Amino acid sequence: MARTPSALYHCTECGYQSPKWVGRCPECQAWGTVVEAGTPTGIVPGRSGRGVRMVEQAPSVPTLPDERLARPITELDGDASDHMPTGIGELDRVLGGGIVPGAAILLSGEPGVGKSTLLLEVAARWAAAGRTVLYLTAEESAGQVRLRAERTGALQERLLLAAETDLTAALAQIAQTRPSLVIVDSVQTLTDAGTEGIPGGTAQVRTVAHALTRAAKQWGVPLLLVGHVTKDGAIAGPRLLEHLVDVVCQFEGDPQTALRFLRARKNRFGSVDEVGCFEMGASGIVEVPDPSGLFLSRTANVPGTAVTVAMEGRRALPVEIQALVVDTSAPQPRRVTSGLDPARVAMLIAVLARRAGIAVTNREVYVSTVGGVRVDDPAADLPIALAIASAATGRPVVPHTVAFGEISLAGQVRRAAQADQRREEGRRLGYADHIDDTTAQSLHEALALALRRPAR
Repeated sequence: MARTPSALYHCTECGYQSPKWVGRCPECQAWGTVVEAGTPTGIVPGRSGRGVRMVEQAPSVPTLPDERLARPITELDGDASDHMPTGIGELDRVLGGGIVPGAAILLSGEPGVGKSTLLLEVAARWAAAGRTVLYLTAEESAGQVRLRAERTGALQERLLLAAETDLTAALAQIAQTRPSLVIVDSVQTLTDAGTEGIPGGTAQVRTVAHALTRAAKQWGVPLLLVGHVTKDGAIAGPRLLEHLVDVVCQFEGDPQTALRFLRARKNRFGSVDEVGCFEMGASGIVEVPDPSGLFLSRTANVPGTAVTVAMEGRRALPVEIQALVVDTSAPQPRRVTSGLDPARVAMLIAVLARRAGIAVTNREVYVSTVGGVRVDDPAADLPIALAIASAATGRPVVPHTVAFGEISLAGQVRRAAQADQRREEGRRLGYADHIDDTTAQSLHEALALALRRPAR
């Protein structure tokens, strides 16, 4: 008969179980995640010999009160899940119309991108509407947050501020103040005294996130959590953190520029195709409802420029792409890009040389987007090629023209997704003509249409 192990150890990352402690989990290969779970009963060795399995026992069935019994979905009140606007239109757009009571929302992003500034602005707008908001800061002191609130004009009477790093104290703050919105900055800096591990570790983050989300659901209070990211850009902590919350938002932007983008990676209450635009300034963060003019310059009729309409989720963003081609005596000419995929630009240079007869082999090529925006849309292939060809030939693109379309290695122009919306956005901004798969079937035809006027 198999001997019952005296203690059970499990991995806090993947759930692997073992009768003895090991420094590295055999399943997920994580170090220091195997912890003791106590002395359970009814455990026998698994058939594979790797870990243990629980012996099934007949569970005791509790008797639920009538108010907790399942009811037809048609009898449930849908008003309890209505969105409450935050007062920031771009944030409401990403969230699907606002914040749902009891929802847990995780906001992640690179250090210094403006997560705390955005949430402080949300707290100020929320409090200005006559609703109480509790801001729990675990990274900064209350005085530091007060100084930032003064600088951004976020001082409000109904904005409650507390500096707490202990989970029990944070839950007590929520229970006693009974706010209509709770902001925690950040989930990786709160700790639970009854859980082993360092702050920000897997076990601590799991315990803290589970306790906060459970309190939010129980009291019907929406919860906004700030989450750190790793050097690879992933949310720090266990993957379970993203499963616990209802909404996961990513705040992106180059620290060297003022533009910020807010994207939803997970949203149980709306779409994940919306993108919010913000601009960081000296007085805080400001939403940009119409960012059309941010990525366009005034260099019309200049060789090396082409305008396109890129899609960020459901939002159409006009973007100007600029290219510069110069002679060089270096044995290896430089290929420099900004805001674009270097591999994609290199492929388009090869297609131009092979399919359109525009070779820049012995010349340096610089390609950039205006405003520092990053464009990953495949439909940007055609305007990139037009900009490079325009710079190489010295012939500007026809004024008031937008171009979009994917270019194949055979030199064909493929149809771009949401082409009708791109054309409508171009017309709204005064671009009457367009070059895409409906006007040009190949790159050679597109170049003939776009560069038919020589430079003056």
